[in-house]
Amino acid sequence: MSLDRTRSPSARAESPLTAAILAGRWIRSAAVDDEHGRRWRANPDPRGRPAATPEEPWSLYSGGAGIVLFFLELAAATGHEAYLDDARAGARRLAATWRDQGDLSLYHGLTGVMIALMEAGWALGEARFEAEARAIADLIVSRGRTADGEAGWSPDPAQRGDGGIVLGLLRAAAHLGVPAYEEFAVEAGLRIARLPVPGHRFGDCADLPVDAVTPGFLAGTAGTAFLLARLYGVSGDDRFLRAARSGADFVREVSIVSGDCAVVPHHVPHARGLHYLGFCSGSAGVARMFHELHQVAGDPRDLEWVERLARGITSNGVPYRQTEGYWNVACQCCGAAGLIELFVGLWAATGRVAHLDFARTLAGNLIGRATDHDGHGYRWYQAYRRLRPEEVSADTGYMVGAAGIGAALLHLDAAGQAARARRVILLPDNPFPAIPLPATALTQPGEGR
Repeated sequence: MSLDRTRSPSARAESPLTAAILAGRWIRSAAVDDEHGRRWRANPDPRGRPAATPEEPWSLYSGGAGIVLFFLELAAATGHEAYLDDARAGARRLAATWRDQGDLSLYHGLTGVMIALMEAGWALGEARFEAEARAIADLIVSRGRTADGEAGWSPDPAQRGDGGIVLGLLRAAAHLGVPAYEEFAVEAGLRIARLPVPGHRFGDCADLPVDAVTPGFLAGTAGTAFLLARLYGVSGDDRFLRAARSGADFVREVSIVSGDCAVVPHHVPHARGLHYLGFCSGSAGVARMFHELHQVAGDPRDLEWVERLARGITSNGVPYRQTEGYWNVACQCCGAAGLIELFVGLWAATGRVAHLDFARTLAGNLIGRATDHDGHGYRWYQAYRRLRPEEVSADTGYMVGAAGIGAALLHLDAAGQAARARRVILLPDNPFPAIPLPATALTQPGEGR
């Protein structure tokens, strides 16, 4: 690997794995240990300001839960057990402190902590972490009744609200072997399925007009339609498929189609010309919804839309051209790392080499943008908030910083290694194969004929 800091970023030759290792080195430099275990400072720069405020030292989005997942993956990729020690220390703190948290959501609350503890228990072989994950799942179910007695936790059906919790319960049911979690998730999903064009109007989003309609993933229609498609695949209940189709039809209706490409407005009717490309509110997230629909219902038109959105990204000139919807941002949430996840996943699902080649192009640019000015490892400075480009920070977390960027690079590293195929950790809202290889690559000569 090259650590020659005298060369320009464009001349670096580090592999995705090497870059992920260097990201892990920097995250380690932000560790803070106490009697409960380990947490990591969100932004260890002496005068730095974290991208996600207020800070959430436990969360999947920007805190310990996401960093635990990254270290578990780094251990699997390198074979170095020291990274398991990092993950164990972080999981120990999550297990000891989760009862202090009130937020139940996937990315910012206890559902994400539950996911991290399940994965840590499985990878480390420590039943205590899975026991704590089960306790969280039990708490989530116990709190899952609205004022009118229906299954649910909040008025928000999107991935940032009830949708993410339902996805987490589905994962817990499969991982922990508790059918009651799935039963409750399906019941909560039926309430969401009854909403008209579920999940697309969220006037309380920061910086949006009160009548904004958001078709994107984390806070909009596409994410909710993804959830409903997943529930259809689990239950076979046509009510979920009809509701998912309603959401998908809305996304199609508001999207901008040019030839064989499509992009999705950030919100309507005010910003039809603002097209995010990333995961949270743009094409990378919306493509997940159409892919999930195709998996559970088999309609080739959904797969056509997946490819149409992918071409909408590649035709925008990224990663070398910055646009209003793809600005100075590197992270999983709205930047280059989220695009790598999409194109690695598309290659694993379809076997189309062009998808993997584009993921490698994105990764090369992303690695070239890394900074290691003090020898502590790689971090990525970015303007997380598009509307405040002067606020530049480098963060350790999963959705906003080095842990998630490192995870995306590890997923790319795993792609194409049929002889050494390994499982990668995908979040519950990722529809792509957990072993990032096309099925044909795993078929030995003479098999499957």
